[in-house]
Amino acid sequence: MPLNDLDQRIVHALAEDARRTYADIGAEVGLSAPAVKRRVDRLRAEGALTGFTVRVDPAALGWRTEGFIEVYCRSRTSPEDLERVLSGYPEVASASTVTGEADALVQVFASDMRHFERVLERIAGEPFVERTKSVLVLSPLVRRSLAGPPRE
Repeated sequence: MPLNDLDQRIVHALAEDARRTYADIGAEVGLSAPAVKRRVDRLRAEGALTGFTVRVDPAALGWRTEGFIEVYCRSRTSPEDLERVLSGYPEVASASTVTGEADALVQVFASDMRHFERVLERIAGEPFVERTKSVLVLSPLVRRSLAGPPRE
């Protein structure tokens, strides 16, 4: 469902700061607070807005090590099997099936290098995993919420 320009501006304002008031957003986009609320309610009902959250520096929660694990699966491993198993790891921030040689790419946060190594070993030990390949993040360069249409 493509969003019109006004809805995109409201979504962008919420993505920058979801605690902004409807009146504040309305002043920015040229609507009343009740009109903004009706649009936000409609966007939630249509599934364009899936929730509101906070962004926290992982290090503030004790997650000082970040890495990505490429997972190479044995044949006949379904995305549902991957999702079921990987969602059981509290260290897994995201997991996606991908193109290329790997079957999935898993983002992991850990308290330190040894913790990351233990998570890597556990994932590599899952019955459907043939092998893994991992990289550690040295410095995150860009992290943002997407709040506008893709630029072409």
